[in-house]
Amino acid sequence: MFVFVLNCGSSSFKYQLLDMSNERRVASGLVERIGMQDAALTYEPVGGKKIREVLHVADHAAAIAHILELLVDAKTGVIGSLKDITAVGHRVVHGAEKFSKSVLVDEKVIAVLQENIPLAPLHNPPNITGIKAMMQDLPGVPNVAVFDTAFHTTMPPESYLYAVPYEWYEKLHVRRYGFHGTSHRFVSERAAQILGIALDRFNCITCHMGNGSSFTAIKNGKSYDTSMGMTPLEGMVMGTRSGDIDPGVLRFLADTSSLSIDDIDVVLNKQSGLLGISGVSSDMRDVEIAAAQGNVRAQLALDVLCHRSLKYIGAYAIELGRVDAIIFTGGIGENGTDFRATVVNRLALLGIKLDAAANNVRGKEAIISTADSAIKVMVVPTNEELEIARDTRDIVAALPGH
Repeated sequence: MFVFVLNCGSSSFKYQLLDMSNERRVASGLVERIGMQDAALTYEPVGGKKIREVLHVADHAAAIAHILELLVDAKTGVIGSLKDITAVGHRVVHGAEKFSKSVLVDEKVIAVLQENIPLAPLHNPPNITGIKAMMQDLPGVPNVAVFDTAFHTTMPPESYLYAVPYEWYEKLHVRRYGFHGTSHRFVSERAAQILGIALDRFNCITCHMGNGSSFTAIKNGKSYDTSMGMTPLEGMVMGTRSGDIDPGVLRFLADTSSLSIDDIDVVLNKQSGLLGISGVSSDMRDVEIAAAQGNVRAQLALDVLCHRSLKYIGAYAIELGRVDAIIFTGGIGENGTDFRATVVNRLALLGIKLDAAANNVRGKEAIISTADSAIKVMVVPTNEELEIARDTRDIVAALPGH
């Protein structure tokens, strides 16, 4: 059984083809600048030659059709026929309160996704575009929507409600939704498996750290609290996003500068975070190099990121009452050895002890705390595509005739 996984943006998409008989990736790639004359396509079959092309693709459907041709091409292909693709799994950013788990896509589901566009105006439209494009290019093949927000639907009201007029929640659906749910679910389940703890008794704090970052408190295997809010802007300091900020700042800027609400939104999402503080880059690696060379603002950016990390880990530890593990994942979480050490060494109050030698690992599963540490600290590489493919496989397998 082959599952095609699609993560669709407004002018780009990432994709993977997975063989679910062994849960291994057989091809992957990226298409950027869709709709332009110089669209960039990358196709990488496992064990084969990586292909890069610059070409004109009119829309998402045309780009997907080209990828599908490569998958079955006599020279570049990894499957014999498009009929080998049993299902398509889609990453969908916002399911709001309508979807608490992954679902088989039909016209009703698409209609609800369209209703949710005001909650995710930048993300849901391209997700819908990707679904419709796959339906056009692979007619009759089931499509499954896997939601970033679904894992967090188990949060209790005290975690997801904001202290604003309750009518805002009732009428406008203003609340914390949380994101990166597929990643938080994958790494928490894998960590429980590694530690031999039953998932329904497993308490952990998952730290997904990349250009976008979020922390989640997981209680008895379910999301209990998370740092991102109604949008992915709240919470942690990120590559270009501010994370937590006093809402009064927006009124102050509107009154004292020439910035409009739209301008402020762009700054908070695209020009803040590590980039805003350091003035160097949104990339953690560049910021760390600059700090090592004596750049004061770059070091300040790292200090603020560490400070914010400690606040969330400390708060979530108190919320959970008992913590079995703290798990680092995502680009920074999996590869940032120095940053992990800085954070973990500040957690001694919780009885946590870092194993410096074990922490010298990048992109691999590891327990980086000492044997006598009160809480295990782990690195677990995320695999959102595999989690999407698993959900897709399970839903399609339950359909009549499959």
